[in-house]
Amino acid sequence: MYPILDIDAQLLLATLFAAKRKPTELVGIVTAAELLDCPINSTNLWAESFRRLATHGLIVADGELYALTPAAQAMAEGLPKKADISERVFLVREKLSAYTPAEKSPSIPMTGAQFDEAIRAHKAITRQSGKNLLMPKPKLDDDQRRPARRPFGAGRRRS
Repeated sequence: MYPILDIDAQLLLATLFAAKRKPTELVGIVTAAELLDCPINSTNLWAESFRRLATHGLIVADGELYALTPAAQAMAEGLPKKADISERVFLVREKLSAYTPAEKSPSIPMTGAQFDEAIRAHKAITRQSGKNLLMPKPKLDDDQRRPARRPFGAGRRRS
């Protein structure tokens, strides 16, 4: 697969995160990219990366829903769970460089305007008062945590 950019690995990771259990819309992929701290600076580059991954048989479309193929899911397996996003992007990019597709797949028509619309929809969703399940939960400070309690009261004193 040539050329391989960081955007390709970021898109693959965001799609994996968003479509883990079932295919997702483009808004879900944009939300996952934001959660993974993968900035979408140029929507045209993201659209080109999307078309490139689809042509190489890594992303499939079912109407307006997108998912990873088993070959793409196999690339994401074995990534370290505690690694930061830049290390994961590097490892996925390395696996993408070694990947050779068996045959070319049909491309998915994607434009930068579709990514722009997905970004606008994502921003509208985040402004609503409802919960976004893809957003991480805030971690509690040590002061806010409750002290550990013993389940059955204080222990007996032994003399």
